[in-house]
Amino acid sequence: MPPSRRSPLFIRDVCPPRLRQLTTATNTVEPSRDHPFLGRAPQEEEEPAPEPAKMSWQTYVDDHLMCEIEGHHLTSAAIVGHDGAVWAQSSAFPQFKPEEMANIMKDFDEPGFLAPTGLFLGPAKYMVIQGEPGAVIRGKKGSGGVTVKKTGQALVIGIYDEPMTPGQCNMVVERLGDYLVEQGL
Repeated sequence: MPPSRRSPLFIRDVCPPRLRQLTTATNTVEPSRDHPFLGRAPQEEEEPAPEPAKMSWQTYVDDHLMCEIEGHHLTSAAIVGHDGAVWAQSSAFPQFKPEEMANIMKDFDEPGFLAPTGLFLGPAKYMVIQGEPGAVIRGKKGSGGVTVKKTGQALVIGIYDEPMTPGQCNMVVERLGDYLVEQGL
């Protein structure tokens, strides 16, 4: 006897995998909205599924760059596009000139470019110290300093002062920068 259209054998052997998923406990097939052979099911009013929460750039600054490490945190931080446009910044981040960001970008393209003149960021001038050519620029000024991590689309910048250490600043800025690089940003 040939299998009936509602038997498990028919569904398993003849129907496409998508249709097999639509069987119920009684082995009946319910029409799918997108199945080409069974037609369209009556349209039901459905609430749209909520979109996954998206993290804003400001959240990256507030929750990740300005986080507390061993009781200390950065003085200020920002995420800036390669074109110099500010994506997000802490309230104390200094106003900078477009040419200052252009010079930072040039140092990533030509490592050592900032060494003779220093890294200017707003009113502060930082002596450029050892970094990672093309990826990280580090600067020092008195008891504080700056770390700049380049990603595919942005610069992650952290400014610190004592009692935060240079290593703590580097860790915070570079970890976020590495995460953004992994995300293709």
